[in-house]
Amino acid sequence: MLEEKKEKILGFIKCKEYKPMKINDIMMLMEVPTQDKDLFQQVINEMLVEGKLFLTQKGKIMTPESLNMVYGTYTSTAKGFGFVIVENDDIYNKKDIFIHEKNSNGAMHKDKVLCQIIEDDTGKRPEGIIIKVLEKGYKHIVGTFEQNQSFGFVIPDEKRMYNDIFIPKKYTMGAVTGHKVVVEIIKQPEGDKKPEGRVTEIIGHINDPGVDILSIIKQFDLPTDFEDIVYKQVENIPSEVLEEEKINRLDLRNIKTVTIDGEDAKDLDDAITIEKLDNGHYNLGVHIADVTHYVKEGTPLDREALKRGTSVYLVDRVIPMLPHKLSNGICSLNQKEDRLALSCIMEIDKNGNVVNHQIAETIINVDKRMSYTIVNDVLTNEDSCYLEDNKEFLNMFKTMEELRNILLQKRIKRGAIEFDFEEAKILLDENRKPIEIKLYDRNVATSIIEEFMLIANETVAEHYYWLELPFVYRSHEEPDIEKVEEMAEFISKFGYKLKGSNIHSKAFQKLLDKAKGTPEEMIISRVVLRSFKQARYTFRNEGHFGLAANYYCHFTSPIRRYPDLQIHRIIKENISGKLDEKRINTLSKKLPDVCLKCSTRERVADDAERETCLVKKVEFMEDKVGQIFEGVISSVTSWGIYVELPNTVEGMVSPKTIEDDYYYYDEKNMQYFGEKTGKRYCLGDVVKVKLVDTNLYERTIDFKFVNDEDIEQ
Repeated sequence: MLEEKKEKILGFIKCKEYKPMKINDIMMLMEVPTQDKDLFQQVINEMLVEGKLFLTQKGKIMTPESLNMVYGTYTSTAKGFGFVIVENDDIYNKKDIFIHEKNSNGAMHKDKVLCQIIEDDTGKRPEGIIIKVLEKGYKHIVGTFEQNQSFGFVIPDEKRMYNDIFIPKKYTMGAVTGHKVVVEIIKQPEGDKKPEGRVTEIIGHINDPGVDILSIIKQFDLPTDFEDIVYKQVENIPSEVLEEEKINRLDLRNIKTVTIDGEDAKDLDDAITIEKLDNGHYNLGVHIADVTHYVKEGTPLDREALKRGTSVYLVDRVIPMLPHKLSNGICSLNQKEDRLALSCIMEIDKNGNVVNHQIAETIINVDKRMSYTIVNDVLTNEDSCYLEDNKEFLNMFKTMEELRNILLQKRIKRGAIEFDFEEAKILLDENRKPIEIKLYDRNVATSIIEEFMLIANETVAEHYYWLELPFVYRSHEEPDIEKVEEMAEFISKFGYKLKGSNIHSKAFQKLLDKAKGTPEEMIISRVVLRSFKQARYTFRNEGHFGLAANYYCHFTSPIRRYPDLQIHRIIKENISGKLDEKRINTLSKKLPDVCLKCSTRERVADDAERETCLVKKVEFMEDKVGQIFEGVISSVTSWGIYVELPNTVEGMVSPKTIEDDYYYYDEKNMQYFGEKTGKRYCLGDVVKVKLVDTNLYERTIDFKFVNDEDIEQ
């Protein structure tokens, strides 16, 4: 109801005839009943707080856009300046707004702000000044405490918060140097003054086991424990499928079914059936755990799942979206146990086209749990030690590989982009110390599951697009033409061209194919990726550029992703005939907010996962100071040259440490060149470096270039 009132008020204020006026005048013209005046005032106040309306010094209501203002999220940098990422870009559809340090008006990283454009149409990024902080981005800040005689200060773990936080002695809680602490800001920064805060929690000393990861959990405000009300709801959920729950479901328990996952996976949410038909087609069943049967809309469990948005996979733990009784229990498709599923069963021809499909509520029973390692070995090794135990599934796996090859070739042919970046898994000992960094093995088995999940996601998305029902899509927009032009100019220095005047994913894939196996392959891949936008969840189908798919959604992981859960709910309501006009209207209003929340939580989870990997990589390198490594220059910036080792560890070489010459930074060509020698350090160069320092406080690794002569000495 409040949202409807907000839309009505916005419509009135945005109409051409509107002149700036006070709230009482608006109420009079909109004929607001006397008994609703307090509610009207409340709605206006909320819109002012949200930045959708602006109150002038004379007390008149205007839209921010009419005053050349935008609202968005402030992203600061370690150097003090920052950018406002615009949210109302349907009105101000331009680049992010540059904010000079002097114009930040006390705003800190991640704050929601109202910003006024002060310089535009210069051909460069528009510049603005922050008028008002609408909402604090961080309720609390995590950092390292440094003790002084009469006060303390905290160095935030988030490096884009360039200000240290001043802590008066009475607010230190007894923290000492080296403590990881949680800080509440009690006074915003003003001019040259630092923000002021109070310590609200001491997490532990930076060197204590587990404190590093716990600090990141606190930094990103990741919810670890479930509330009692959620656990009480879970207690009432049975541990096995009841007989009455099997009624009116398609029974697939007599069909050979397997799951294929990593060895350490506990939440198994997808199972596969497959057979070769007499007409040469493939009948592929992708069976996904029916989580919505247990997670009902609007319940404490559902609200908590939406709040989390996704499971978070940190180096030493998983923070699940759902309690373990569900994720590892009744919702997990465990071997030899009846399970409720939502299935997408597809008939696929020899060209990879889905010629027929069925989406149904089913009951399944997995015959065998398989791992990627075993399936890959069975398919690629004639002498596999796993053949005897799995001989009854061998034909099934071969049929899977056949179909996988067809689907993969079709996807590549239509222009889907395949990046080949190395991913690493960090192995820890019992004290959570990193002992090995191991590259993930991408093999035939992982590719089989990837292709089957992709085709199921596409099929479901296309099905519901043509039904014209409210839905949640996974969208990936085309890259901005400016970013593509910058990228094309850069790769031209390596002798590459992006062919074609229209932006199409196929052109990017051809470029990556051409660079494959060359010394510059990694850097070409990186600059292509950097030119792309991030994928997100949307309530309108916008297609998926990277996959070259007209329709795409996330259907296959409802245990760990809320969008999949939401999609399952819509599908089941459609199957049961419950999507009447009233429900469709409700979903149409609800889904934009669900999409935004889930996209936001996905970003937070990605950042937290990346940060935990960084911390453990720094710790892994601590005892290797002085050792020589070979790596590739992965990034060149004004402050340093980044080098990535084969195990994905990345460190920085400061230009000040290069002793054979004075080196200039060439931003346009992303390189450093020597004043006298003409020697260059460019992206993609293979170099030798010595590890000179690691810093867990700063989460940094410092390298120094070395040559063969240095190594011999």
